[in-house]
Amino acid sequence: MKFISEILIGMIAILHIYILWLEMFAWTTRGRKTFKSIPPDLFEKTKALAANQGLYNGFLAAGLIWSLFIADTAWSANVAYFFLGCVMVAGIYGAITAQKSIFFIQTVPATLALVITLLAQH
Repeated sequence: MKFISEILIGMIAILHIYILWLEMFAWTTRGRKTFKSIPPDLFEKTKALAANQGLYNGFLAAGLIWSLFIADTAWSANVAYFFLGCVMVAGIYGAITAQKSIFFIQTVPATLALVITLLAQH
């Protein structure tokens, strides 16, 4: 169960590294194809805001990766709980304010990883 938890945490971290790249470096190119609900003329105007969001996604990825390298299992799980919880909240907020699909892309996998991580500790 612990191995599955680590795989899921790693996959969510990779997702957030991708989001970092998308929002910080590909906002005006790939971002247009991903976020179709945003009018095309806003991508250039919101480039700095998107980069800021990308940076925060990078922090989420860093925290999840960090949790995988902590030797103490209780401390590792607590760090994972915190960052998975942050991903869940960010996904809910993003689904409400930006695009409904964010719930399924971020919140659902983070919730699954959190449940598996909780089960792995017992």
